[in-house]
Amino acid sequence: NAGKSTLIRAVPAATPKVADYPFTTLYPNLGVVSVEPGRSFVIADIPGLIEGAAEGAGLGALFLRHIQRTRLLLHLVEIEPLDGSDAVEQIRTIERELARFDPALMDKPRWLVLNKADLLPAEDSRALAEDIVARLGWKAPWFVISGLAHEGTREVMLKVQALLDELNRTEAEAEREDDA
Repeated sequence: NAGKSTLIRAVPAATPKVADYPFTTLYPNLGVVSVEPGRSFVIADIPGLIEGAAEGAGLGALFLRHIQRTRLLLHLVEIEPLDGSDAVEQIRTIERELARFDPALMDKPRWLVLNKADLLPAEDSRALAEDIVARLGWKAPWFVISGLAHEGTREVMLKVQALLDELNRTEAEAEREDDA
């Protein structure tokens, strides 16, 4: 219930089911994010992972296969989980399940997106985010957003597009070198 479907509804041309209960998303949803004319990418809303997903708990293994085809992983979690759980532990669980399922997933770029910042005063959400990042030792990009209020979502999507553009350039250059 971190807000993955809310985020995907906020930015692309997709209409996944959104509800106020965990595991609303039962199937991956795809949407096209158009950051400007001629620049777009496909985003996938993958159902949430639980402990044991790599071994087939829930429908985890089925969903993890979809993740293998992605070029960037966005770990979206509630900045302050409403159920009282710990965001850091949620992120660690996601990372463990990815590594168990396919260690190569840990080589993909992974960014952290802390959602539902609109439920806290801005200074509190920033301080909480910095604490989460420090406790994780997170070195990759991270963002504080509100998918519901559309705050920070465009910035994330622009940065995703920039990374994908760079990956495309790098791959094209490698292909040209292979052909030479």
